[in-house]
Amino acid sequence: MAITLISSPLQSYTEHHFRNGIDQFFGGIDVYYAPYIRLNGKLEIKPSYQRDLEPKNNTVKTLIPQVMTNDPDEFVFVAEYVKSLGYAELNWNLGCPYPMVTKRCMGSGLITETDRIRAVLERVYSEQIIDVSMKMRLGYTEPTEIIKAFEVLNDYPLKSVGVHARLGKQLYKGGVDLDGFAACIDATDHLLYYNGDITTVEVFRTLQDRFPTIEHWMIGRGLLQDPFLAAMIKGNETDYPADKWERFRKLHDSLFNAYAAGLSGRSHVLTKMTSYWEYFSYLFEDPHKTYKRVKKAKSIEAYHAAVFENLRF
Repeated sequence: MAITLISSPLQSYTEHHFRNGIDQFFGGIDVYYAPYIRLNGKLEIKPSYQRDLEPKNNTVKTLIPQVMTNDPDEFVFVAEYVKSLGYAELNWNLGCPYPMVTKRCMGSGLITETDRIRAVLERVYSEQIIDVSMKMRLGYTEPTEIIKAFEVLNDYPLKSVGVHARLGKQLYKGGVDLDGFAACIDATDHLLYYNGDITTVEVFRTLQDRFPTIEHWMIGRGLLQDPFLAAMIKGNETDYPADKWERFRKLHDSLFNAYAAGLSGRSHVLTKMTSYWEYFSYLFEDPHKTYKRVKKAKSIEAYHAAVFENLRF
């Protein structure tokens, strides 16, 4: 069975610099989702969102923008904006688990609000603006919440539904609920994407055995922790390529150079790159020690020294 691998959007991480680097130096990802656009009550697109979605800034083959909202007017505004850039699909985020989002009845906090979900979809489909896909969790407090939501979603011709097999209240803690995802398969005929804890080729094989009808797989933090993961899954390989560290260094340097050129102030560059190393460190034999070296760096010079030390083999 041919599979489709999708890069899940992670705010502040999977921006265009990261997407382009993964595509150029590693490959394996078929579809990239951009981190969500959030309007905060104003019908205007922030410059950072504009830069991230500008076609000239993206070299990946397929990119899908995402929106975070519970308001039909906001959804339509974003849909029309991304359509003006040439995008044919807009993904709706009903998966974000953070309390600052869910308390405002957005992200996974919206899953139980089926009337509000219907109001948005009814407006968008009545105006036939753009194809809509969803990214969801199983619920916020209970895994049955998504099943109730499907009673609404099944009335609309959604492009796909990506399901992160956790609850919103879990954040990113605890295990995934595979029985909860299995219930989703039975609850809808929509094209489903599986998302959650795909961190190794072996884990992917186990999930594929559990869900043989699923062809679309979404990788989130696993791709940050291991940029080789998607290509290795596609190639059914468990051994890293001989030029492993050379390719990782190319990704790192492309990110550093891009942020050094685009961010104002060395401290911002340092903070940004250190945040990536919280994930990159998992690629190394001793993640804690690897990350600690970088985290201790208080200057760009010290940062480069820490990176050099991490990559000494």
